[in-house]
Amino acid sequence: MTKSPRAVPRAAFDSEPARADAPPILIVGAGIGGLAAALALARRGIDCHVLERRTVFEPEGAGIQIGPNGTRILAELGITEHLEPLAGKPDAIHVRNAVSGATLADLPLGAWMAARHGDPYWVLHRQDLHAALLAAAKATPRIELTMGFAVAEAGSPSDDAVEVRERDGRTFRGDALIAADGLRSQLRDAVFNAPPLRFAQRSAARAVIPLDAAPPALRENAVGLWMSPRAHVVHYPVRGNRELAMIFVRKDTTASDDWSTAIPRSWVLDTAEAFCAPLRRLLEAPPQWKKWALYELPPLPFWQAGRITLLGDAAHPTLPFLAQGAVLALEDAAVLARRIAEMPNNIPRALTAYAMARRHRASRVVSAARANGRIYHLDGALAAARDVTMRMTPPRLLMARYDWVYGWRP
Repeated sequence: MTKSPRAVPRAAFDSEPARADAPPILIVGAGIGGLAAALALARRGIDCHVLERRTVFEPEGAGIQIGPNGTRILAELGITEHLEPLAGKPDAIHVRNAVSGATLADLPLGAWMAARHGDPYWVLHRQDLHAALLAAAKATPRIELTMGFAVAEAGSPSDDAVEVRERDGRTFRGDALIAADGLRSQLRDAVFNAPPLRFAQRSAARAVIPLDAAPPALRENAVGLWMSPRAHVVHYPVRGNRELAMIFVRKDTTASDDWSTAIPRSWVLDTAEAFCAPLRRLLEAPPQWKKWALYELPPLPFWQAGRITLLGDAAHPTLPFLAQGAVLALEDAAVLARRIAEMPNNIPRALTAYAMARRHRASRVVSAARANGRIYHLDGALAAARDVTMRMTPPRLLMARYDWVYGWRP
């Protein structure tokens, strides 16, 4: 039985007192990273104002994997009690050949992962994680949330403040500005002169089905990873093992800006025609798949300009082949809050320290995810060599290669 992330006492949050007249930290974006940053700052006695472009949050999403490096941050934020009944706690990652169905490795999670890294490995529905963060933020007096605010301009009117302005002139002033506005960050493009996103020539489709709609052999308390040259599939139970989240990734030539494009089932099933019968039956189960295009961003030379910095996908979007995109945003939030709490009276220095602490880590994770994507889609002799290597290598040794990922602590 795996343990839940441990609770963190408020006394653990030591900080230098901020000046009494300090305006709030402005956070643009109320996604996972933005809300986590607000909660982490508020728990250190720092006021935040979160500005969200949307007027309502979409009630849909995909599955999300949270390794120990993420669940320990959720414990710090005080939301694990709410999430624990909804979280899947898989015992293993079953790695299989999608065409033959052969098992290549059973990589340990569950008790082994919790014992090795001090916190568990969870799988969640993204909507459940976001809802828990949002509820906690709304219940925190130090956090103000403004919906329907689309930033048109940002800058520093003086050395000791930053402002964001909407097209209609509505303006908010803060001690710092955290751009947590996602993959297509307007602030990244406007303030940091970032290069354009690059289509990765791949797209992903997602679906969530009742667990009892899956083939009986695949109703397992595990993450399933199926590899083939044309596509790979990941699935795992969510919502207290009542539902199964599925991701299907294949090569694609059509880039799109939409996170939720409804697609014909043939986009998945035609590519999976040669897959083994159990996997094919699983992919036939969803009545609807939704697709989004995958993008990469060349590493940015800097994330911080004066009192403005980037966080999460705005700073370092990553391909979903190491299941670390959301966790990187949680890590960013934890480090950012610590640096600001340590230096509340020198915000530019605090943001510089945050960026210096995070850039190498994020770049390493992004590179590892890209490498995994290549491994998943190997063909011919290279795929055969991969399969043999995975069969011959002890599973715990394969997982130990990622100690640097899961063992990270703020």
